[in-house]
Amino acid sequence: MSAAAQALTGVDGLAADLTGATPQEIIARAYADYGQGLALVSSFGTESAVLLHMAAQIDPAFPVLFLNTGKLFGETLRYRDTLVAHLGLTNVRTLKPDAAPLAVEDADGMLFSRDYDRCCFLRKVEPLAAGLAGYAAWINGRKGHHGSGRSALPVVEADGDRIKFTPLARWTAEDVTAYFGAHSLPRHPLEEDGYPSVGCYTCTSRVATGGDIRSGRWAGTGKTECGIHTVLSSAIPTPSQTRSPVAVQD
Repeated sequence: MSAAAQALTGVDGLAADLTGATPQEIIARAYADYGQGLALVSSFGTESAVLLHMAAQIDPAFPVLFLNTGKLFGETLRYRDTLVAHLGLTNVRTLKPDAAPLAVEDADGMLFSRDYDRCCFLRKVEPLAAGLAGYAAWINGRKGHHGSGRSALPVVEADGDRIKFTPLARWTAEDVTAYFGAHSLPRHPLEEDGYPSVGCYTCTSRVATGGDIRSGRWAGTGKTECGIHTVLSSAIPTPSQTRSPVAVQD
């Protein structure tokens, strides 16, 4: 049995150990167990500073993976740079989609208008799956208060042959706001412009005051997830089985 398979057999026990644990305790336990075999996947979105701050407090060299789809707001890229400097993060890798399939299927850059799911797969799901190769576990920033099927998230689960941690699964919007204030964390510049959740500029709209935090994502399409959390990351082959997404050390 592989080391990964052995680790997966202990998911239930790990979940029991983490019952009632704070997000900081969950991250600390994950890092103690997996070290550099653990990656924090961050969109550098409106709430991302919380997990990034917690990780940086444990180790500035905590592995962070950032997926640049090629369709991100300029504000998000600048916010990434701001947070990296503010938190002193030293191990942030930028993942990018493979150019070859995009040249075939999205030569005009308009695939999102023809097939949202395929666009997300090529620009998000496939590159992240390849970027996670070599990692035994990963951390994501989903929260129950996001709604859209996220209200009953487990804090730890099997993701194919990896372990996936969701430290903020039980946090409310108020918890997030309080943490930003307590630690004087900078906010994403688009948040005050009506974007409580930010993805690609092609598929993100402003949200009316009081609206669901994710209602501006793929608005009016019925789509609520990009696929990263609905497809097992380890079940996705790297692009064309031989190519890998560009990975740049920031």
